[in-house]
Amino acid sequence: MSRADPAPLSDSRPGLRPLLTLAIPVIGSRLGIMAMGLVDTIIVGRHSATELGYQALGWAPTAVVLTTSIGLLSGVQVLTSQAIGDGRRDETGAILRRGLAYALWVSLTAATLLFVLGGPVMHHLGLAPDLADGATPVLQLLALSLVPILIGDAGMFWLEAHGRALPGTIAIWASNAVNLALNLWLVPGDSGFATAGAVASAWATFLSRLFFLAIVFLLIARWREARALGVFTPAPVDKAASAEMRRIGYGASISYFTETLAFASMSIIAGWIGAAAVASWAIVLNVAALIFMVPLGLSTATGVLVGRAYGGGDRAGVRLAARLGFGLTVALTLAICVGVALGRHQIAAAYTHDAGVQAITAAALLLSCLFFVADGLQVVGAQSLRAQSDVWVPSATHFASYLLVMMPLGYAFAIALGLGVNGLVWAVILASLMSASLLWGRFVWLVRR
Repeated sequence: MSRADPAPLSDSRPGLRPLLTLAIPVIGSRLGIMAMGLVDTIIVGRHSATELGYQALGWAPTAVVLTTSIGLLSGVQVLTSQAIGDGRRDETGAILRRGLAYALWVSLTAATLLFVLGGPVMHHLGLAPDLADGATPVLQLLALSLVPILIGDAGMFWLEAHGRALPGTIAIWASNAVNLALNLWLVPGDSGFATAGAVASAWATFLSRLFFLAIVFLLIARWREARALGVFTPAPVDKAASAEMRRIGYGASISYFTETLAFASMSIIAGWIGAAAVASWAIVLNVAALIFMVPLGLSTATGVLVGRAYGGGDRAGVRLAARLGFGLTVALTLAICVGVALGRHQIAAAYTHDAGVQAITAAALLLSCLFFVADGLQVVGAQSLRAQSDVWVPSATHFASYLLVMMPLGYAFAIALGLGVNGLVWAVILASLMSASLLWGRFVWLVRR
């Protein structure tokens, strides 16, 4: 290990310092993922409203598939963390190699299905033919870009499990810089290449994701410990380990798909209310998604520390890591809530000049502060359970909370009771509180069993 390398997190018991050391760069990398989509939207939107529609239609199905596929790869991080905690650090290279092979299979399957079926499906959904025609090539390029981003994510998850989150953050933001430059060059249509608008932005995404994959592989290859960990050695056949990696991924992907589907349905309910409600709800969701990157990063860091303690048979360490993740999530999300509450009018004005939409959005953002904490706690709780190989309870909890509770409540509050966007927010609040309570109740039961 070089002098510049940080000390492995496994060298000490879980504590606030190792949690923050891992969480801060992970939060940075997750914000980087959000930034790439935001840049695409802004640049294409300024170029042409029509092209922005093509881009939105192309992004929608790929975003669902990408989120679900990332869940399938979560076993790479969990198994690597557990192996480190169990003193089997030298076996983590084999976990990476199995994870990369699995990521290749998942990404090729997802890309092929979207590339072949995406266009025909859009043409049969009742969209105007010109919309479907314009969105199809965007969807196909974004489908192809799933291959490099998913394989790169598997490598990034492995590095994070080793406590090396900063390299992944650097890779994400470097690829953001490439994406920004390519968008500015290609989208206006005067680059000299026969591409412009949404298709050009999709090319920028594809090329920047290839760059991300190359950077991640380079970072792993140049790490001095990589050879000793078995990264360059063919992984032995281990059907049980491969099956466990898939099992963990299945549970996480169901959770991610469930939440994505549920929130998409809330957008449809907002559409039934009216145009102003759709715009307001879109702003609230965008702000909530940005804020969610903080507890999402904390969930990764907490899960790594819980997984190491669990792999080492350290039950007290499991409790300590989860307690620290819980407390830090509450503290940070409460601080964010104060900022959102005080700046809600300014946030709304930054998104829209429409006074009516601003008023609805400001009120909804203030109410949303009630679910930011609960939403953060539920994702940290779910990851703390998965880190102990408790896979299906988080999936069942998310299914019950977000599909069986949030969706019907969203309709009842927003439409039947006439609460509008605030009704949608109340549904999210109750579903998130239910999810967080069930997940942390399960955690307490496990550690006391």
